[in-house]
Amino acid sequence: MILERLFRPKPAKVAGQKLYAEVVSQARQPEFYSRLGAPDTVEGRFELYSLHVVLLLDRLKRQGEPAADTAQALFDAYVSALDDALREMGVGDLSVGKKMRKLGEAFYGRVKSYEAALAALPDEAPLAALVGRTVYAEAAEAPTTAMVAYVLRQRQGLADQPLDAFLAGDVAWVAP
Repeated sequence: MILERLFRPKPAKVAGQKLYAEVVSQARQPEFYSRLGAPDTVEGRFELYSLHVVLLLDRLKRQGEPAADTAQALFDAYVSALDDALREMGVGDLSVGKKMRKLGEAFYGRVKSYEAALAALPDEAPLAALVGRTVYAEAAEAPTTAMVAYVLRQRQGLADQPLDAFLAGDVAWVAP
């Protein structure tokens, strides 16, 4: 009984893992790659996963300690999944650290850039430029207007959901 309580994951950790699983499910929606033209590549998926994690972190920030713990758990689940993905792709143990550092720096840069672009709203130009150079970096055509509209709908949809749902690891995404 005591050991069970000691090793039971904390609610925030469970919520963070569930939220990340929801991010993966949403970012893999075929509409992103077909209708919205996001590149279906390792880099394209990284950008969509990152975008959705950033949107959840944006929703959770400044919501108090329980939300901060859940946000940290979401980030931890994201980083752990990146590490696992690198290993599954055959990256050697000696190289994983360097690659994770680069991915971490890229993600941190995305967070700061999205924060600035979202803070500039209702001016959508910074967000469109950011989506164009991240999500559509590899794309021949960049339908940024449609993706920006999705991001704004998604952000509003997340804002309309109760905090308790996120703290339980539940999120309702809008359709791409």
